[in-house]
Order: sequence, then C-alpha cells, then structure tokens
Amino acid sequence: MEDRRFLGPEDPLPSSPRRVLVTGASGSGKSTVARAVAARLGLPYTEIDSLYHGPDWVPRPAFVADVARLAAQPAWATEWQYSTVRGLLADRADLLIWLDLPRWLILIQVTIRTLRRRFRREPLWNGNLEPPLWTILRNADHIIRWSWRSHARVQPRVVTLSHSHPQLPVVRLRTRRDISRWLNALPWSTNNLGR
Repeated sequence: MEDRRFLGPEDPLPSSPRRVLVTGASGSGKSTVARAVAARLGLPYTEIDSLYHGPDWVPRPAFVADVARLAAQPAWATEWQYSTVRGLLADRADLLIWLDLPRWLILIQVTIRTLRRRFRREPLWNGNLEPPLWTILRNADHIIRWSWRSHARVQPRVVTLSHSHPQLPVVRLRTRRDISRWLNALPWSTNNLGR
C-alpha cells in the first residue's frame, strides 16, 4: 500500500515550488535531478558538495554560513545532505524530492560514476579528484562503501522530516522511470534564474 504522506510521480504539486531539496543515498542522482528541476522551474542551482569540500577534501570552515545564506534566498535548488545544515534547508524548503531507488541500482550508479571520474580524472569541488580505486578496500568512508552503508538511513530521515514539517510536500520517486516521468511533467519556467 502506498504511503499517502508522500506524493508519487503522477501526483500534482500543491504549489509551484521556489526552494527545492533533493534527497537520496549517495549516487542516487540527487545532483542530476536538482540541476534538472532548477532548469525546468527557473531556479538557481547550488551543488551543496561544492560548499562543503575544500581543497584536499578538507571541509570548508564557511560551510554552515554559506548554506545559511543559500537557504535565506527566495529561490534555489540543492541536495539535502550534511547533518549540520539539514535543518536550515528543511525549514526554508517548499518541496523535497526523495529518490528512493533500490540499493542495488544506486550501487551500480555510484560505481560507474566513481570509475568514470577516476579514469577521466574529472576535477570535482575545489580541485579534488576521486581517490585511487584501491582505497575502496581500506577506507570505510569510500563513496561506494558509504553509499551502501548510508542507504538505510534515508527513509527514517525523510519520515522524521514528514512528521516535523507536515506542510512540506515530499515527492517519492522509486525508479528511474518515475524520475523521468516526474521531471518531464514539470513545466518549463519563463524565468531564466536556473539557466
């Protein structure tokens, strides 16, 4: 039975959102979806990882202040992660999109993304690169291991949020098809903030 606390991919939104969060396990596609929502709705997009990670993967001291400034803006789209700022973002959001994909699918996605970034040496935030692949064996917080381990934490977090912020609509998308269908149903904004 569907949990009616959450909207599905075919349910209409109660209003036109201006401050959108996207949540899910690492590798679920949060950034991709947040970027697409921003483009569709004409919202500015900020990748929260770019605010968090400084050079050499050191957390930036200004992270919380930067997120507070972001949250205070009238319009934005970003990912809902990092426990130190989740409350700041949730208090200002008017829509949460939950990418509730199966763990096995997320594992495939995060592995492919990690391999692509590593082999292409794609620069990430503040010049960081994916670490060597062998680190998956030694680092318990390697992104692939982290994604697997943290997957089970997302649902309780979203359920808790739905109780503490009952006015916040939550769209639960369980498949990649759900995500595509939901995004394609969003109207294109005439506002150019997100482009």
